[in-house]
Amino acid sequence: MSGSSRRENLTDGALARPLFRLAWPIVVIQLLQVTYNIADTVYLGWYDPTAVAAISLAFPLLFLVISVAGGFTTAGSILVAQYTGAEGDRSAGHVAGQTISFVGSMSVGLAILGFLAVDPALALLPTQAETGEQVVPQMAAYLKVLFLGLPAIFGFFVFTALMRGYGDTRTPMRIMLGSVALNVVVDPILIFGLGPAPELGIVGAALASMGSRGLATLAGLHVLFRTNRGPSISRTDLPFDLRTIREILRIGVPSALEQSMAAFAMVTLTVMVAQFGPPVAAAYGVGNRLVSLVFLPAMGLGRATNTMVGQNLGAGEPDRAARAVWIGVGVAGGVMAIVALVAIAVPEPIVSAVLGADTEHTAESISLGTEYLRIRSLEFVFIGVMQVILGGFRGAGNTRTALGISMVTLWLARVPTVYGLAIVADWGPTGIWIGMTIGSILGTLVAVPWFLRGTWKEAVIDSDDPRGPSPSAE
Repeated sequence: MSGSSRRENLTDGALARPLFRLAWPIVVIQLLQVTYNIADTVYLGWYDPTAVAAISLAFPLLFLVISVAGGFTTAGSILVAQYTGAEGDRSAGHVAGQTISFVGSMSVGLAILGFLAVDPALALLPTQAETGEQVVPQMAAYLKVLFLGLPAIFGFFVFTALMRGYGDTRTPMRIMLGSVALNVVVDPILIFGLGPAPELGIVGAALASMGSRGLATLAGLHVLFRTNRGPSISRTDLPFDLRTIREILRIGVPSALEQSMAAFAMVTLTVMVAQFGPPVAAAYGVGNRLVSLVFLPAMGLGRATNTMVGQNLGAGEPDRAARAVWIGVGVAGGVMAIVALVAIAVPEPIVSAVLGADTEHTAESISLGTEYLRIRSLEFVFIGVMQVILGGFRGAGNTRTALGISMVTLWLARVPTVYGLAIVADWGPTGIWIGMTIGSILGTLVAVPWFLRGTWKEAVIDSDDPRGPSPSAE
């Protein structure tokens, strides 16, 4: 790894090209993240189908815990972006060091708490059926390893966020690629006991994932502390500075709440969908996977906008920050419009390809999934626009505004509308699909006018202070 910096120049010159160059590695990183889960699912499916059920049921709990870290890594990314734009590299390094220390300490605490809570929590689940008796112990073994490995998971999240705030998304992408490749190779060795390795089953999958993630975290720390590719961090930036920690909390808590509320909304919707039987649940699951893939370009542009806005506000260029957002809105809206047209034109072949092998309910699930995709394609443009607008708010440090818009989207629009249409009005699955679509549309209709008010155009940092951020009202 050479010592030259790969940071994009975001505070002068063209806007569209650096926005794209920031966004596409973020999309690749998210696809690689999915590859971790796919590798575990495929290998464990060959090994023992009940192990696949175990990791599927364990995911929502793990996702909820990870969402907590996501909020504070977002805070670190925002502050690093603004200090980098202000050319206060010493302050960017200080905030980065404080983010590492804070999230690292939190990950250790959550790891211990999660490990101790696994058995009592899973004891509450029903295990009368034979399947339950097989699945729950495997869930426990899998979760215990994952909880002990939380510092590795959180560590790479921190590294990726700090580098994104600095303006370098390609270095984390390359490290992530190596980590995923290692996981794909080691997974079957530890699951099946190939060569001298013991046969560990689901525990082997967890160990392979944590080991590869741990090496990625170590590589990330090497980049941050031993090269000039990221913000300049020294050991003196690691001891807790309460002023900086307070600012990370001020920005990070709303982001953590936003992601946690999204996780709760997902669980709530899943419970409602489960009432309509296996074909509807299968259509919902397939539709969600497809929409998640569609979501990736919008999410990449949203996170890239986060950095663009942060650095330009830090540099005292609020109008340039606003232009970056509108460029992102145009690109995201255009890309998502094309994807929507494809989804409207040929939804059935797409759903059929994802559903795979025939089952008793395949024909009905394909029909329902086709309806799901056709209806939800109406919100694709709104998804793209809202992700970029939310990225603008977050880049400015207005995470409470982003939280408020997400709450409107999920808990004032999507969840109540799904319940009202699908259950109260008895529209069934169609009510679910329509209710989910209304959420993003309403959220965007709230987000855009709020953004147009321009009250976000103020940095949260004090660029004259070499040690860290100063409190700022939203």
